[in-house]
Amino acid sequence: MSKVRVAVNGYGVIGKRIADAVVVQDDMELVGVADVVTDWRVKVALQKGYPVFASSPEAAQQMQAAGIPLAGTLDDLLKQVDVVADATPKKVAAANLEKYRAAGVKSIFQGGEKHNLTGHSFVAQANYATALGRDTTRVVSCNTTSIVRTLGVLKDAGLLKRARGVLVRRATDPWESDHEGIMNTVVPEQHIPSHQGPDAQTVIPELDVVTMAIKASHTTSHLHSWYVQLTRPASRDEILDVFYHTPRIAFLRMDEGIVALNSTLEMMADLGRPRGDMWEVGLWEDNLGVEGDELFYNYQVYNQAIVVPETIDAIRALTGIETDGLRSIAKTDQAMGLLREFVPVATEPVP
Repeated sequence: MSKVRVAVNGYGVIGKRIADAVVVQDDMELVGVADVVTDWRVKVALQKGYPVFASSPEAAQQMQAAGIPLAGTLDDLLKQVDVVADATPKKVAAANLEKYRAAGVKSIFQGGEKHNLTGHSFVAQANYATALGRDTTRVVSCNTTSIVRTLGVLKDAGLLKRARGVLVRRATDPWESDHEGIMNTVVPEQHIPSHQGPDAQTVIPELDVVTMAIKASHTTSHLHSWYVQLTRPASRDEILDVFYHTPRIAFLRMDEGIVALNSTLEMMADLGRPRGDMWEVGLWEDNLGVEGDELFYNYQVYNQAIVVPETIDAIRALTGIETDGLRSIAKTDQAMGLLREFVPVATEPVP
């Protein structure tokens, strides 16, 4: 089978990660990346050997004037691909949909766009089959992805009755911390429920979920704290077993020194992860609690990376090169190096 030809439009925080993930898939070819900037980001793309295209004619003039060797414009790129992963800034992406349709190219958008743009929202383990053959879909946001992964598996196990979550959000992306962001305060989001719960329902409509969110003055990642009412009393071991056997959820342990958001990211760097990324939901195993039919747990969401494997699976679903969602997830995870346990528990003493 020939490889699916992929374009990435927008080589920023998410786009550059999608491009790298496409390159390591044996059934995909990265034809090129498109952007409007002339700074270090696009120059790094060139160093990696990625063909660079200008996202607009105006950008082409500026990029050429800055000495960026262009392979063409976005219109040229779209003539060479089967699917485009759009990672352009919020609201910019929506204007691109008609361009992709006119070019006969399938398209994937990110969670900054509204559900009604594509009429379909995507998390691989929850609704892969419904994306098969579609022209376009939207990979939901980082927080919504984590909600669907964790609550979806509890629902599939027949354990989820209702869920209530508090999200402590990072102030801004780390590389933009010199641009904007709150300092020395915590800001509650204006509306309760916050938008993440309804967004999760665009993927699993029957979820009984309510979220509240606050924005804190840090840039490392997001923290979720969840209260779940189960359909019946359950043991802690039963819940842990459900999470352990779920793709893209990996355990963190405070007794190993992983006690905060920053320590997790230090561990990712020590594991040799590209950019120190954590693609999994990092769920704290040792403070998960169960009292009868009530479940309590915390997890970490690395906002810059968690949606990347979902985007890779969305490419397979739209193009139909893999019709089985679990096989696509396994293929993506193996190629990228996702884990079920970051640091496996030793079963025997080391001699």
